[in-house]
Amino acid sequence: MRALKIAATGMSAQQLRVETISNNLANMNTTAYNARRAEFADLHYQQVSRAGTVNASDGTVLPTGVQVGLGVRPSAVSLYLKQGALSQTGNDLDLAIDGNGYFEVTLPSGDTAYTRDGSFKRSADGLIVTNDGYPVSPEITVPDDATSISMNAAGEVYAYFSDSIEAELLGQLTLSGFTNAKGLEAIGSNLFKQTEASGAPTTTEPGSDGLGTLRQGYLEDSSVDAVREITELIEAQRGYEMNSKVISAVDQMMSATTQVR
Repeated sequence: MRALKIAATGMSAQQLRVETISNNLANMNTTAYNARRAEFADLHYQQVSRAGTVNASDGTVLPTGVQVGLGVRPSAVSLYLKQGALSQTGNDLDLAIDGNGYFEVTLPSGDTAYTRDGSFKRSADGLIVTNDGYPVSPEITVPDDATSISMNAAGEVYAYFSDSIEAELLGQLTLSGFTNAKGLEAIGSNLFKQTEASGAPTTTEPGSDGLGTLRQGYLEDSSVDAVREITELIEAQRGYEMNSKVISAVDQMMSATTQVR
């Protein structure tokens, strides 16, 4: 009875799909979150009789053969790369990326991480940091006596002071792009790390090399479509139920077999 194990793989697959959907719905209000999609592939096949083999009875060639599938397996949980809507906040340190690219962040370990979450803050030393206190690279320090700051689409950061009309250039933010952004490793807190699958980053000023521009006073919303997620959740639930019914049917068939006298 291969059907028991086949249905079990189907239930496991639908369980993973539900878990992925639930994570999407849990992050529907997370800044710059990209929805994930669970993808599947069929498992190995048992070749009862191979296509193209010679039929021993009359010498003809079998056109199709008999291949019995052994179930399903998860093949990937990939990012659905779609930019979320930009919401105006009015905060000087809120930045949204209009297009492709990631901000570069330095972790306490010294490693580099990447994020599209531009809800930045100022540390006690005036350094521009993330919500978790990780400095944005290249590091830019805002003076304590600055009355306001301004960031243009190219990432240039200016500070205004009460005793001067002219703005002072503090530095320029950069963006990083990847050949395969779906290959980035999510580490939580809206952060990603480079992998061999993602390729090396291309870091340059916003608006160059196919990267997006910056919008000050805006944040990127999550790209999760709640209606689509609920629809897929219903489909996954029905798929789980159908596989469970297969197990019940096989159990009844095996029960009938054992009762044969």
